[in-house]
Amino acid sequence: MTKDDDQVTGDVDDADEDALAEAYNRGLELQKSGDFKGAAEAFRQALALDPDDTGGVSVRLAAMGAANSPAKMPDAYVATLFDQHADVFDEILVDELGYCVPLLLRDLLDRLNLPSFDRLLDLGCGTGLTGMALFDCTAHRTGVDLSEKIVELAFDRGVYDDLYVGEAVDFLQDFEEEDGQRPVWDLITATDVFPYLGAVEPFLAGAITRLAPGGYLAFSTETLPDPVLSGLPYMVGPKNRFAQAEDYVRTALASAGFDILAMEPITVRLEEGDPVPGHLVVARLDEAIS
Repeated sequence: MTKDDDQVTGDVDDADEDALAEAYNRGLELQKSGDFKGAAEAFRQALALDPDDTGGVSVRLAAMGAANSPAKMPDAYVATLFDQHADVFDEILVDELGYCVPLLLRDLLDRLNLPSFDRLLDLGCGTGLTGMALFDCTAHRTGVDLSEKIVELAFDRGVYDDLYVGEAVDFLQDFEEEDGQRPVWDLITATDVFPYLGAVEPFLAGAITRLAPGGYLAFSTETLPDPVLSGLPYMVGPKNRFAQAEDYVRTALASAGFDILAMEPITVRLEEGDPVPGHLVVARLDEAIS
């Protein structure tokens, strides 16, 4: 998803709501006019009023080059963004943005001769597009998403056996079943998660602890040309989403103990009619690491 410019909400005191909205909207107007210094000052005022950063101004500051890229997007921002767009989520993602990564993933798994899995963990599950694409090749499906409203839509779709509201890395690190057991899966997917993460190492470290021996990890990334990345492992791009360098992802996977089975260039989506480049990755965890 991408964020509409006129939306910012959060759990701030009533007395600060007007000031927050004024600072945020002023920042947007100044950014549009090309006054990036003024926009940065306004966004910093908004961030001071809303430390949870429901409006994602830290991401906007990074996109303008006014601050370093955060390690990930603020949870409050992502949850608010998807809650606000829940009712039209599929229309925006599929019809307007041309998103078809779940179908590309299913095709890639088939081409790799990986036709079936006992247990799927679908992180950032959204309304269930990946669960639907992998429905007939998975016996049990667990979905996790940060947006409560999105999870409700996934529940209505009837794709998953279990559904949870939570952030992907936190879920990997902390989730326990009611009996205290820490479940594992033989396939973990994250088909639109990395554009919200930035640094991938915490995610990979969590995935290692949740994969069965020899389990598989499948995910998509977005990227930018090397001259734009300028040697950075990741950065916030002009559309306020994280882009990761291919070499960074490859190195992080190898360091974590994954063997890359495929890393294919794909068009992740369209933004204002322009293709957004990225990669579709399938990797297998070394059984000695599990």
